Amino acid sequence: MMLETESLSLLNEEASAYGQRVDPQAQTRQQIIEFMSGFSLETTPGAAAKIADYRQHIEPNTCVYITFLPGSDFADTLAVAARLSREGFRPIPHFAARSIPSRKFLDEVLQRLSGDLGIDQVLCIAGGVDQPLGEFSDTMQLLETGLFDEHGIRNIGVAGHPEGSPDISAEAIRRALAWKNAFHQRSDASLYIATQFCFEAAPIIAWDRALREAGNNLPIHIGIPGPASVKALINHARACGVGPSMRFLTRQARNIAKLLSVSAPDQMLTELAHYGATDPNNGISSVHMYPLGGLSKTARWAYAASRGEFNLRPDQQGFEVNEI
Repeated sequence: MMLETESLSLLNEEASAYGQRVDPQAQTRQQIIEFMSGFSLETTPGAAAKIADYRQHIEPNTCVYITFLPGSDFADTLAVAARLSREGFRPIPHFAARSIPSRKFLDEVLQRLSGDLGIDQVLCIAGGVDQPLGEFSDTMQLLETGLFDEHGIRNIGVAGHPEGSPDISAEAIRRALAWKNAFHQRSDASLYIATQFCFEAAPIIAWDRALREAGNNLPIHIGIPGPASVKALINHARACGVGPSMRFLTRQARNIAKLLSVSAPDQMLTELAHYGATDPNNGISSVHMYPLGGLSKTARWAYAASRGEFNLRPDQQGFEVNEI
């Protein structure tokens, strides 16, 4: 998904021969379209119970992550994975280490996913549980079982936190990332980082550059919050431990009238798309959309952005989708 800056440069060189330059607005538009290409979405078993048919909201072959929330039954995650597969999507179930009761349970679940459903991609996280339900307390212990490899599941996402995590220290995050990079090199697994959402581009860019300097080679699927009311976004941010970028929302919330207005991530996405186009060493390879304002609204917005169905603002610091 990395943007083809060399092609744009060549285009500018060819245009220069005729005394012309590529339109900056056209360039910005293309950066956004390419940055959003192949984005993924997310759903929960609770949301699935309210959706009659995902095909009414999502285009075929879209990757859809399925949460495994603390206290929930993993059978519900499996059921949604089977349904999404039947409806023509690519389900990616979460595996929360601290909520998995045993190695035997993990083995049986992976057998069903790979054998019955043909699923070959998952997301492994530690999970927001204080006391592990069974023998696993972190993602590394899950990977070390070798069970994912045995069942042919080698495309594995691991958690990333651009603004840190309230559940783990910065030093522990650093050690875990080094371990995951090493595991990626010594195993058949193809690991990538799927991140928590943020509300501003600057901390994401700083985090990516810091990871690069620390030796990270795992591609990053960056979390982007879908359009939602400012009030809803603040509530989600507090529940998920989002860091300093939440100030972007609290500044808006000072105006009570804006609490119920819809906030979309267009400015952040424009800045990240530009970063992806101008820094060939950046680690962002894909976008993951969090449907904080509802799956249908987020999907419509994201597909419109990926198709160029939007109007750039005059300052090119964001855009407006035609209809969400």
